[in-house]
Amino acid sequence: MTQWISKLLDSASEFFAHRKGLLPLAGLALIVVNLILASLLPADNYLVRANLFLHLGLLLAIFGLMLSWAL
Repeated sequence: MTQWISKLLDSASEFFAHRKGLLPLAGLALIVVNLILASLLPADNYLVRANLFLHLGLLLAIFGLMLSWAL
C-alpha cells in the first residue's frame, strides 16, 4: 500500500512539475462555474446557498499555488 501511494505521489509530482499553472487555472474555472450556476439556478438551491464550487475552487487554487512554489 505504501509503495502504491509513493508511486502515485511521484507520478503526480512529475506531472505537475511541468504544468505548474494547471491547478490554479482549474480552481479559477470552478469559481467561474459557481458564478454561472448562481445566476442560472434558483436561490434556494443547495449549490447556490453553500457556494460549493466557489469554496472548492478557492482551495484548489491556493493548493495549486503552494504546490507550484514547492516544485
